Amino acid sequence: MKAIDINVKEKNYRIYIKKDVLSSIGEKLRPIYQGKSIAIITDTNVEKLYMKILKKSLLDSGFTVKIISIEPGEKSKNLATLERVYGELCKFQIRRKDIIISLGGGVVGDLSGFAASTYLRGINYIQVPTSLLAQVDSSIGGKVAVDLPWGKNLVGSFYHPDAVFIDPNVLLSLNDKFFSDGMGEVIKYGFIKDKGILKRLDFCKNKDEILEYIEDIIYKCCNIKKELVEKDERDLGERMMLNFGHTLAHGIEKYYDYGKYSHGEAVAIGMAYITNRTEKMNITKKGTYDYMKGILKKYGLPIDMPDMDKQTLVNSIALDKKSSGDKINIIVIEEAGKCKIMKIKLSDVYEFLFSGDII
Repeated sequence: MKAIDINVKEKNYRIYIKKDVLSSIGEKLRPIYQGKSIAIITDTNVEKLYMKILKKSLLDSGFTVKIISIEPGEKSKNLATLERVYGELCKFQIRRKDIIISLGGGVVGDLSGFAASTYLRGINYIQVPTSLLAQVDSSIGGKVAVDLPWGKNLVGSFYHPDAVFIDPNVLLSLNDKFFSDGMGEVIKYGFIKDKGILKRLDFCKNKDEILEYIEDIIYKCCNIKKELVEKDERDLGERMMLNFGHTLAHGIEKYYDYGKYSHGEAVAIGMAYITNRTEKMNITKKGTYDYMKGILKKYGLPIDMPDMDKQTLVNSIALDKKSSGDKINIIVIEEAGKCKIMKIKLSDVYEFLFSGDII
């Protein structure tokens, strides 16, 4: 088993990375929690695949279990779904000493974490991520949220789980699209902090070979995030590096109403587009864009900006959480494995993205 300890101001917790850990979660939780009731929040797809294993582990350890299942996909990450979850928690009479377990990908994790952070002003919760994207990124670091019609993750908080249990074996059930979705975030980590990850991706020929090394890849990504979160828990400085590609990605996702592109696909487009621009501006080392483009295409990710109304996209970016006052922070690559934060005036964003050089 690989383990990573995250130590932040409000909480210390551990990430466990082990094949088949899903079947032993109950026995790991029993000595820790005085409460008896556990509410598992999941989606209908994940419920069919993994609920039986997790539920048996919890029942065998003496817990009472309530399952709350939502529809899969970003469109469920909203206030209406959240209200339904609150109602189910009330019916089940979840109390402060009880636990919420998030079993699912990024949407379920964000929604469950926000529910846990606000229900009864905060109760214990555990992350059990079942997608590659959630395992390497969204399940750790404490960012929890739901979307509003005006943008993604606009209502949220920082609320860390009590533990994260990562079972790499659940990735075997991912289809190619959702595996590629997670690879978008893996590739992000390589370009912002660890060229060794990129070398591994270069070495592997396909998904099957990646899965042979997946525990090590997950560990490296989680460790990068741990270091950035511990330095900057509230996302005001270095942690912003994790947003590489995301400013454009969130705008693209919203523009297409979260239907045309998955999160990882939108991040891939955002990374490629920004890097192409900054290389032409001599901010990024020559050849970095072609290198990035090759890796993204190898793992089934899109690289081309879709045909969309540019001003609408820029307007969406102006609402992004990474904006502050009249400026927005945009992450750019200097070379593979090294990035920096640039502050761009909101009034210059259109020109920076779509017109002549401003540097």
